[in-house]
Amino acid sequence: MSRPLLIKQLKEKNPQLNQLEIENILDIFCNGIKKALLDRKTVRINGWGTFFIKRIKAKYSARNPKTAEIIYVPEKNKVRFRASKKLLKLINK
Repeated sequence: MSRPLLIKQLKEKNPQLNQLEIENILDIFCNGIKKALLDRKTVRINGWGTFFIKRIKAKYSARNPKTAEIIYVPEKNKVRFRASKKLLKLINK
């Protein structure tokens, strides 16, 4: 689902809000998740799931598939999402 489609659906469900207000609400929501993840906190949304940071270890013997050269891949962080049981049940009906 794209951002404009999400805004359109929220506008249909909440006609009293204008598009700018809906965009601001969506921005506040996304920025709140982003800020919490940058602070290394876990974000839990009941009935939907959990966003968390997972540290990926450095790889000393990774290989460039194009040149077959051995390269070093530094340690990095990845954002992960684990769906709640309620959401998984809904999807797998």
